[in-house]
Amino acid sequence: MEQLIGFLETNWLNLLALCWFLLCFKGYNTYTRKRARDTHCLASVMHNYRLEWMTRMLHREVRIADTAAIANLERSVSFFASSTMLILAGLMTVLGSTDKAIDVIGDIPFASHATKTEWELKLLVLICLFVYAFLKFTWSLRQYGFTSVMIGGAPQPNDATETEMKSHATRLAIMSSMAANNFNLGLRTYYFSLSVLAWFINPWLFMLMAGGVVIILYRREFNSSTLRQLVISRMD
Repeated sequence: MEQLIGFLETNWLNLLALCWFLLCFKGYNTYTRKRARDTHCLASVMHNYRLEWMTRMLHREVRIADTAAIANLERSVSFFASSTMLILAGLMTVLGSTDKAIDVIGDIPFASHATKTEWELKLLVLICLFVYAFLKFTWSLRQYGFTSVMIGGAPQPNDATETEMKSHATRLAIMSSMAANNFNLGLRTYYFSLSVLAWFINPWLFMLMAGGVVIILYRREFNSSTLRQLVISRMD
């Protein structure tokens, strides 16, 4: 018990920074998931585009361009999944040479002194984040694969009723949106992981960076020129 109290007294600032980070990370993901249901944002607008895409795809007899588009999306996700594995390998290497890394950061102005245990815990947080991102990327890959299969099994224009075609288009749009959302979660994890790098310098800087990431993501997803153009395009 005394050891636990001593640990909390010594590391209260790091624990506060970690709690603030988790609040930003989990809170923003929860907020965007709920807000996307009734507000214009990149996720909701792009889902409508995917629904239009799949509806028109079902009325085409030749669907080579559609499968090529899905394959192109898969390549983007595959690139990030592969990159994540390389990053994890690098983090594991740094974990094995913590003493040298501490010496490098120690030369940076305003960098707070950290023990070897603190450094290893911070590296483990980064490793957990990139493992989470890898799982999201690979699940996104599988969902895009499911979408490809669904396109391959989609009925031809004259082989199904309009109701069946509409139902199939909806399922295709939902599946492709699920894949895109998991890819987006992986990308958000990359953004938040960049803020964790500031933790190695100073916990206060870490908290500032985590809050900054939330602001950047919010502006891009809910109040960006890209979103406005997508909405205008649909209105036109």
